[in-house]
Amino acid sequence: MPRKKITSRKQKKAGQKLKRAIKRGDVEAPEPKKRPKHKQGRRPAQSSSDAGKRLQLQSTFVKLSPKFLEETRKVAFNLPLDRPLSPQVAVLAHPETGTFNADAFICPRRPKWRFDMSKLEVERNEEGLFKKWLAESDNIVEKWRGDLDAKCQVAPAGSDDHESNAETQLIMPASPTYFERNLEVWRQLWRVTEISQIILILLDSRCPSVHLPPSLVSYLETRKIILVLTKVDITGPERTNAWKEHLHTQYPTLPIVEVESYVQKDETAVHQGKRQFAPSIPDNFRAKLVEAIKKAHSELLEPPEEVKAKAERLKAWVPPVKPEVDWDAVFTAKGDKVGLAVGGPTVPRMDEDEYEDGADGEVGNEKERRAPDILTIGLIGQPNVGKSSLLNALFGASRVRASKTPGKTKHLQTLFWTPDVRLVDCPGLIFPNFVPMEMQVLSGVLPISRVSAIAACIYYASERLPLERIFQLRHPSLDEAPIVDKRTWREGMARAAAASQDKAAVWTAIDILTAFANMKGWVTAKAGRPDVNRAGNAILRALAEGRVSWGFWPSGAEKTDADGLGIWIPGKDAIASDTESDDDEDTTHSTEEASDDDDSEEESDDDHSDAGQIVGVAGRFGALAMDEREDSEASEE
Repeated sequence: MPRKKITSRKQKKAGQKLKRAIKRGDVEAPEPKKRPKHKQGRRPAQSSSDAGKRLQLQSTFVKLSPKFLEETRKVAFNLPLDRPLSPQVAVLAHPETGTFNADAFICPRRPKWRFDMSKLEVERNEEGLFKKWLAESDNIVEKWRGDLDAKCQVAPAGSDDHESNAETQLIMPASPTYFERNLEVWRQLWRVTEISQIILILLDSRCPSVHLPPSLVSYLETRKIILVLTKVDITGPERTNAWKEHLHTQYPTLPIVEVESYVQKDETAVHQGKRQFAPSIPDNFRAKLVEAIKKAHSELLEPPEEVKAKAERLKAWVPPVKPEVDWDAVFTAKGDKVGLAVGGPTVPRMDEDEYEDGADGEVGNEKERRAPDILTIGLIGQPNVGKSSLLNALFGASRVRASKTPGKTKHLQTLFWTPDVRLVDCPGLIFPNFVPMEMQVLSGVLPISRVSAIAACIYYASERLPLERIFQLRHPSLDEAPIVDKRTWREGMARAAAASQDKAAVWTAIDILTAFANMKGWVTAKAGRPDVNRAGNAILRALAEGRVSWGFWPSGAEKTDADGLGIWIPGKDAIASDTESDDDEDTTHSTEEASDDDDSEEESDDDHSDAGQIVGVAGRFGALAMDEREDSEASEE
C-alpha cells in the first residue's frame, strides 16, 4: 500500500517550518481536509454484517473476577501437592452438587410456535424464555459456589496448632461452572433436534459422564438416542469397557458404541518427525455404529403402544422415518463420492395448508400424512468431543473442518451419507452441569486461549496427574546456587548442613510451571523471568488435545494404582514429537527455529554443560552469552 506522507527532506522541512509559524501565529492554520468516510474498493456494510454474523455464533462465558484469580495464584504458589498420588484420584467421582439435586440444571427448550406467527414474534418468545432461563441458571451457579466455599472453609475441630490452622485456610476457592450463554448457539441445537429422527450423542471416553449431563438426558428423553464413545484409542479397551458397563447401568435402554476417527499415516521425510493422521474409522467400529443406527431405525418403524391400542389411530399412523433404507450402501459409502451434496435445513414436509388440515390428529389422506423421504441423523455433543472428526471418518475424506480448538464448528452442517441418509453436524455446546471450570478445561471443552485461571487449572491437573514425571521436569530449587557459609569458624560451632540433591523436593503448581518454562527456555520479555503463563498454556493444550494420554475410571471400578500414576496412561504420550516445536497455536515458529529448539533440547538431555548454559540464558541475554563465550575462547588462544 503506498505511503500517504511525503519522504522528501525539503518538503519535510517546509512542513515543519509551517507548523512553527502556525504556532507563533504568523500564518493562519489551513482548513483540515475532510477524509472520505470509506476507502475505495471496500464495502463496509457487507463486511460489518459478516462480522456480526460471526460474532452472533461466538460462544460467550462469564468473566472471572480479579479476586478469584489472585486467590488461586496464592494457593498455587504456597500449597504443596500430594505426592505420590492417591489411587482415588483416578476415579471420576460424582460431582459435588451442594444443596441442589443433580438434575437442578435444565436445557432451554424452544417455545411453541405456529405458522401464522411472524418471525419477530417467534424471536421475541425465544429471547424472553432464554433470558429467564439464563437468570435461573446463574442463580443456581452462585448458590452452588457458596455452598462449596462454606463447606471448604469449615475449620477442623480440636486444632490448636497455629501453623496447621494457617495451612488449612489455604484452600483453592470454588470455581464457577461454564455453560453456553449465547442464544444463537442454542438455536442451532434446536434446529438439529427438530430435523433429526436419530440422535448420536458423542462422549469423550476419557471422562464420559462429564459430557453426558442430566440436563441433556432430560432434554432428549423423548428422542431416539445412541451414545457414541470417541477417542477410545487414547483410553484403551479396559477403561472403555468399564465405562460402557457403567453407562449401561445408568441408562439401560440406550445403545452404546465406541469409535475411532483417525489412523496414523506412514512417516516420511515430509512429516519431519511429526505424527500425521488421516480421517478413517476401522470396519469393526463402522459395523457396530451402522448396526446400532439400523436397530434404532427399525424401532422407529414400530407404532407406539398407545397407537396400537386404538385401531383408528393405528390405521392412520405413519412412521416418523423413511421406511426403506439401503443399509449395505450405508456401510460401504466412503471416499470422494460421499459427503459432497449438502442437504436442506429441514426435512421435506407437506404444504402449509395441508399441515393445518391434519394437525388436529384427525385421519387425513395419504398426501397429508406421509413418511419423510430422508433419514436424518444428528450429531450432538460438547465442544471437542469429535463430531466433525467422526463425520470425516465415516466419509473417509475431509468434508467438514475439524480442529483441536473447541468450538470451531459455528453453524449446523448437513451432508448426505447416501441418497437415503444424511448427517447433521451440530456445533458444540457446553451444557449446564455441576462440573467445575478446571475439569471443563482438562476435558478440552473450553478453549485454552480464553482461560485466565491458568494457576487453578494446573493445580487441578497436578492433583490428578504427575506432571513432573510426565514432562521429566527438574525442580527449580535444584538449579539455585547453594548458600555459602561465610561465618567465621570457631571451635564447637556446627557446620551448615549441605543441601541434599537426592532429597525429594516438594512440588507446587507454580514449581511445575516454572520448571516447564525453564526447560523450554521461555522467559518474559521485560523482566526475563520464567514465562509461567505460556508454560501453563502449553501444558493445558497437551492435556486437552490428547498429547498426554489420560483417562478416568468410572465410580465403582475396582482398580488399584500403587505407582502414583493417577489418571495418566503411560506409553501412549506424543509429547516428545509434538510439544517440542509448536506448543500452542497462538505462537508461530519457522522450521529453522523449531529444529534449533529440538537440537538444543537434545543436547541438554545428554547433560552437555555448554549447551545447557546456552539454553538457560536463551531469550533476552542469549546474544550476550554468545559474545562472552567467544571472547573467552579468543583470550585462551
